[in-house]
Amino acid sequence: MFTDHDTFIIGFSIAKHHISFTPEEFSINVFLNDIEKAGYEHTKGIVKIKWTDDIDYPLLHKIIQFNIEDKMNCSTFFRK
Repeated sequence: MFTDHDTFIIGFSIAKHHISFTPEEFSINVFLNDIEKAGYEHTKGIVKIKWTDDIDYPLLHKIIQFNIEDKMNCSTFFRK
């Protein structure tokens, strides 16, 4: 889990068949087209990248940068 000024930015977890990242539902919705274009499975709160898939590092960077900038004035851990 990564935070900036005590607010959640992104979390990562690993499983047998994939790595997951959780940037919050709001951010998934903002980047939904890019996530689907990359071929990643997703729910409203999690994105899964199979170990056999290429990792779209520029997309991850965009999502992380978006969360840092969008939550610059956020005083809560998660968006409300």
